Amino acid sequence: MNPRLLVPASILLLAACASRAPTVDAPAPAAAVVVPDAAMPAPAVVTLTEHYLSPAAPDDELDSLATWVTPDGRTWLIATSKSADRLLVFDADSGALLRTFGGPGAGPGQFDRPNGVAVHGDHLFVAERDNGRVQVLALPGFEPLGSFGEAELRSPYGLWINEPAPGELELYVTDSFMYGERFDVVPPAAELDQRVRRYHVRFGPDGDLSARHAGSFGDTGASALHVVESIAGDPSRDRLLIADERFPTADGGVGSTLREYHLDGRATGRSLPQDVFAAEAEGVALWACSADTGYWLAVDQLEPRTLFHLFERDSLRPAGSFRGTRTAFTDGVALHAASTPTFPHGALFAVHADTAVVAFDLQEIARGLGLAPECGG
Repeated sequence: MNPRLLVPASILLLAACASRAPTVDAPAPAAAVVVPDAAMPAPAVVTLTEHYLSPAAPDDELDSLATWVTPDGRTWLIATSKSADRLLVFDADSGALLRTFGGPGAGPGQFDRPNGVAVHGDHLFVAERDNGRVQVLALPGFEPLGSFGEAELRSPYGLWINEPAPGELELYVTDSFMYGERFDVVPPAAELDQRVRRYHVRFGPDGDLSARHAGSFGDTGASALHVVESIAGDPSRDRLLIADERFPTADGGVGSTLREYHLDGRATGRSLPQDVFAAEAEGVALWACSADTGYWLAVDQLEPRTLFHLFERDSLRPAGSFRGTRTAFTDGVALHAASTPTFPHGALFAVHADTAVVAFDLQEIARGLGLAPECGG
């Protein structure tokens, strides 16, 4: 979503799904937070140089990113275009635009406000906010395999895929439906238990898609999810981190944080301190360097330059922050830990100002922030 800065709730903000910031009936009580050790100084912000900035697509309003490795070993970077109702495919090593796919509509292979995107194997999942569905396409040809969620989803945004058993996928979809004439009013607390929906997905021997709605979740108290989009998980820790982009604080202001849930949808009561994010908490990704080590990465959607915050995988303590030399106002990110010709240690890809994509070298991030050796630090 695209509000520019967090300000007191009495000031109107421009949001991606509305003309002003969501309103709520009353501030929710603050959730318990993960508090860094008071003896530890706040990590310094490091500036890193982007390896490329792709050609601009000023009319597309890029949102979310996912990567896919082609049969010949190249890596595609796939971006959703909310305004042009299509997908853009970039060469992940160079940033060159390779092709586009789709167009406006409600039919197979068409989109209406595509937001979240995720890849599993050779299957591409795309959440369409205004078609109220998740569409599945086969790569590399983008052949439509079907869609699901039309009966439940109202404003789907973010996607995360878990594979609890071979061939059994569990898809998590954030559903940031709003009320009011301008769709800018957060639902009452009693309806916030529908903020994330789960689907069990299978593919038959012939590639046939089947999907079953497995219910929804969201706390209706201190750990409520008010305005949601980005979501990611760590199955080995039974952890989901979900960005609550804008929520009312006890002092009448507006906060933004990542809230922790279990994979079964139960809130843990933990979240990051609300003052970690100066703007909105956006793209979230897990950097799993080994079975035991890694970091969470989350976007702080600032202008003139985005801040990327890292947190220790287990404790969620801050591990450092960095910015690029020009990357601004980021929505989605894709963390690609596999080696590519340009990025032998992997790369972080991010949206820049709704119009382009950038790339950072993971080893340069690890060395710049002094991260664990397993991550390249």
